[in-house]
Amino acid sequence: MNERAPIVFVVDDDPSVRRSIKRLIGSVGLQVELFGSAQEFLLSKRPDAPSCLVLDIRLPGISGLDFQHELAEANIHIPIIFITAHGDIPMTVRAMKAGAVEFLTKPFREQDLLDAIQLALERDRARRQADAEIAVLRERFESLTPREREVLPWVVFGLLSKQIADAIGTSEASVKVHRSQLMRKMAADSVADLVRMAEKMGIPIPKKP
Repeated sequence: MNERAPIVFVVDDDPSVRRSIKRLIGSVGLQVELFGSAQEFLLSKRPDAPSCLVLDIRLPGISGLDFQHELAEANIHIPIIFITAHGDIPMTVRAMKAGAVEFLTKPFREQDLLDAIQLALERDRARRQADAEIAVLRERFESLTPREREVLPWVVFGLLSKQIADAIGTSEASVKVHRSQLMRKMAADSVADLVRMAEKMGIPIPKKP
């Protein structure tokens, strides 16, 4: 399935700045959507595609930095590139610590913004791919029986079937069946493969019995 075309969102209260940035980003073939405030952006219907946000620090209503925090609280993960004419070191540190891709002070070099946008889009592509992989793993995990889910962490821990049987109070033969079934359902080629899957899903590994 082909990936949808990436899109760059620009939030700045200065119409001339928005137009200028749109021309620049459009010149490299990227789609652009413009907004005059954070609220406008939140109310918009955003396409399911790799994206990033070029965000001014000073906006009507909520500031860019506060909006960054608000997006994180709402579990909206979109890479942010800050632009401002009034930046200082504390602002930059706060923005970068909160995960911003770049913090550019106006007037900035056009290439610096374009480079930051490409980096942000690559970061979002990687996140979306990781999320999709975890969703597939979760779907497989949900197909396991309760007993298979119980056995899985012990397999990841590295116990033999006999040891798992002793730990959960069942027979070794039963554990071998559950182990075979869960490996098949999880599409794991090896225990090492299953370990990587468990790590991605954040499945807790039990303490040694």
